[in-house]
Amino acid sequence: MPDRTERQVLGQRIREARNYLEMSQEEVAAAIGVSRQAMIAIEAGTRGVDALELKRLAKTLNRSVQYLSGEEEAPPADEKVAMLARAAEGLTDSDLSELQRFAAYLKARSDR
Repeated sequence: MPDRTERQVLGQRIREARNYLEMSQEEVAAAIGVSRQAMIAIEAGTRGVDALELKRLAKTLNRSVQYLSGEEEAPPADEKVAMLARAAEGLTDSDLSELQRFAAYLKARSDR
């Protein structure tokens, strides 16, 4: 069972890094030399990754092997902020204001 959990962590981190870079599964699959179906299985944690694929994934996704494998902590906060900024792109001023209020609410709630 630990194998399955490790594959799920790997898959989740790959998916998050891919989304952060705004890359499609097809783009990452082509870059590492696997099919899109294999990429789907990797992200789902149902397919293992060999050492060469892991090295290619790390290079393609601009992450360390240690980060992708779960041995290293999450990327710095500035990357998380950049991800949120990309997600907010194109929102109206009204929506941005609401998003800011919601962020303030979440911060206040976590400070309790």
